[in-house]
Amino acid sequence: MSITVKVITKANEEALHLKNEPFDLFGRMIPKYDGEEWTYEVEKFKTIETMCFPDEAYHFDEMSQDSICLGAFDGDKCVGLGIFKEAFFKYMYLYDLKINQAYRGQQIGEKLIKEAQKIAQKKNYIGIYTQAQDNNLGACLFYLKTGFKIGGLDTNVYKGTPQENKKDILFYLDFN
Repeated sequence: MSITVKVITKANEEALHLKNEPFDLFGRMIPKYDGEEWTYEVEKFKTIETMCFPDEAYHFDEMSQDSICLGAFDGDKCVGLGIFKEAFFKYMYLYDLKINQAYRGQQIGEKLIKEAQKIAQKKNYIGIYTQAQDNNLGACLFYLKTGFKIGGLDTNVYKGTPQENKKDILFYLDFN
């Protein structure tokens, strides 16, 4: 299997319709800040639940105005998608990252981020940032493994919603 990562253009815009697939919720990341640096603890859940985000309705013409969309392809088949939005400060925003279930664990997410890093550096960004829900331990650990560092915690984002018990952890990947 040879995976290639390329920018999504009008010619391969169907890649933007990669479906979201379920993933396991097996624990929670609990970030701690001592005034100078972030650390974290892990709480493993007694029972594993499965979650799946709703599918997005991405449109190439709209997305191409303020985003870099990258696809990971196995031949002509899109098996991974990374959407990186232009930002008004010095970090490009990783808006969406998803990998087809059958291809997870094969460093495809890392490949998408590395390609985005090349593009972001050419655009004079100093890094990439993203967020993950604290109960999506797999995503949180993936970002740390990929070189991101915890940079913040949003405890208010889900107030008044059915997900009120969740928090968003902000992750930053610095290029230097």
